[in-house]
Amino acid sequence: MTFDQLHQLYHLPLFDLLRRARDVHEAHWPADEVQLCTLLSIKTGGCSEDCSYCAQSARYQTGVDAGRLMACEAVMERARAARASGSTRFCMGAAWKGVRSGTRKFDEVLEIVRGVSKLGMEVCVTLGELGADEAHQLREAGVTAYNHNIDTSPEHYPNIVSSHTFDDRLQTIRHVQQAGMSVCCGGIVGLGETVDDRLRMLEVLCGFNPAPESVPINSLMPMPGTPLEGAAPVEVFDLVRLIAVARIALPKAKVRLSAGRTQLTEEGQTLCFFAGANSIFYGDKLLTASNPQAEQDLRLLQRLGMTPQRPDPAQAPPPADPARPLGPCGLAPAVATADAGAGAGERGERSVAAAS
Repeated sequence: MTFDQLHQLYHLPLFDLLRRARDVHEAHWPADEVQLCTLLSIKTGGCSEDCSYCAQSARYQTGVDAGRLMACEAVMERARAARASGSTRFCMGAAWKGVRSGTRKFDEVLEIVRGVSKLGMEVCVTLGELGADEAHQLREAGVTAYNHNIDTSPEHYPNIVSSHTFDDRLQTIRHVQQAGMSVCCGGIVGLGETVDDRLRMLEVLCGFNPAPESVPINSLMPMPGTPLEGAAPVEVFDLVRLIAVARIALPKAKVRLSAGRTQLTEEGQTLCFFAGANSIFYGDKLLTASNPQAEQDLRLLQRLGMTPQRPDPAQAPPPADPARPLGPCGLAPAVATADAGAGAGERGERSVAAAS
């Protein structure tokens, strides 16, 4: 969808927008099903990046100490507990600028991924920037999806982060696509952006080919010590509108109600589900921010008549549209041209060289 189409949708009367979103949702997804995901920080704090919303940046005094990478068995214990509590996807995050092949920490991450992938859950990781080689190794180790959010619009992005560019984000996403992993990519609302910035973010996501497998919609939880600690909260109706537009614009993607659920009432969460959210982070902790407890989540889902989605660790990423160039829109022309010359199903060595 184009920006103008997204803008027109967003500004519909709320009930009209919700009716359209609900129709799209029920045409593509079981109406009463929700994906339960658990997110574990396997390496917390000490990140060299300057993302102004993040308590894990070493540049800010947030009280989050830099930790070491968790031992494999400690992660496995948490993954088994997540599976026992009903989670279908286990997501692991590490506070790094990126990882590099051949380093000890990357080898340890690969070992962890191999272990978790044997538990029958979908495996998602978020490790910062990836090169083509690292992406292929993660896929071979058993990663189902890679999370790398674009956060906001390309225009607003430099106001939030200066230690990397928006195009750097897109380059990592392209490497993930080439390696055959699904892309988990969304954004954050409450960063001082305008409604137009939020819609531009969705416009970029609409340009991905293949499309994102899942789209997390995060509400900023202002963290003390970060530049955005005094940011105003996002109105629930603004969040609901964005979720509804995302559902219509990306009908086959899971729309994940992510960070910020502690700021929503159960009624607010219910509106988000009705608007098209069909995935949540589930459990007691969301990286460095709190998350509603598992029992509370299950009670709400039971009251709404919703059931957990079954895991699909063997799922293939969304297919590419052969009529369109591969990759995120906005990549350098040389990369986009190389990708356009490849077949829709080709993952590859040839276009990796052009992108590196």
